[in-house]
Amino acid sequence: MPSPRRYLLLCLSALLVIGLVAVWLRSTTPQIPEAIKRGYSEALEYARNGQPGAARMLYQQLGRPDLSPKRRVWLHGELPNYPSPQALKLADADLHSESADVRRAAIGSIVGLVPANQRTLLLGPMLEDNEPEVRFAAVNALLGLSPDDLGLYFGAMQLAIDTWKQVLQDGPLTSESLYQLARLYLHNAQLDKARQALEQALKLKPDNLPALVMQVEVLDKLGQGDAARKLLARELQAQPESAYLQHALGMWLLQHGQTEYAVLGLAKAVELEPENRHYRYDLATTLHAENEVEAAQKQLQEIVQRYPADRKARVLLINYWKETGQLQHVQVLLAKLEQLNPDDPALQQAW
Repeated sequence: MPSPRRYLLLCLSALLVIGLVAVWLRSTTPQIPEAIKRGYSEALEYARNGQPGAARMLYQQLGRPDLSPKRRVWLHGELPNYPSPQALKLADADLHSESADVRRAAIGSIVGLVPANQRTLLLGPMLEDNEPEVRFAAVNALLGLSPDDLGLYFGAMQLAIDTWKQVLQDGPLTSESLYQLARLYLHNAQLDKARQALEQALKLKPDNLPALVMQVEVLDKLGQGDAARKLLARELQAQPESAYLQHALGMWLLQHGQTEYAVLGLAKAVELEPENRHYRYDLATTLHAENEVEAAQKQLQEIVQRYPADRKARVLLINYWKETGQLQHVQVLLAKLEQLNPDDPALQQAW
């Protein structure tokens, strides 16, 4: 049995080791300033409302190693409005998060930050993620890309799609699961199977409007344009006040080269659902295609006024003002964009 003196020395040595470990941990763990720790809610509010300094605050919060997964997910919902090399770096880092929810949210950020045909190198590895929900989120992000765009990940994409198909087929066949199954069939150009899945989806839930609109698309691809037109017309007659269907009509007419008539459907959708910025954006671009530049500008101004953080509408409005030579408006919008995010790529192109 050790003497009291020896016992005391052992205890002191143990305490010294513990102290040294604590000091080492403090020196290697990044210290987060209290102001940043307290700034999460403010950063989220600034990002959502498009307030000056939003990008910087958003990046600071996403750079925190101590942030909870739930909070990281909320921040990723705003990140696509604040693109920059730093934003892409933060999103890419979170593709490797321990949290599956954060990895899925980071996939969503990549979708918003990177054009579809350039996502493969970033998101291709996620097709082999351990969590099925993350793999399927990656599939959704890459659906519609050509084999050339998928490149080395073409095989991994097909394997992930086949796995997801099996999961959907083995589970309860709901209208929503059948719609998702149809999307996978459509990606693989299995048009008859896609049509059958959509028919089943609509039998289970006749008001599944996304399935209905996809059925129109599939009929078109099968060369049954007249059947597609009649299906859309029938549903519009039954639900003339559906903004979703009016928007679908406008987009269908646009795809068939009937831009002048497409404007009517898109304008009706905006009238029925004025808060829907996506409908308003499509109306603006279609008006512009018809050389109705002033009307297009007004639609984009409405989006920016209602949703100051909407970067896509703001940048397009800058381009439309440039076209008409109204450089004063351009300068005002660029200055606002710089306040939001001084590293926005649009600023580098403009100056």
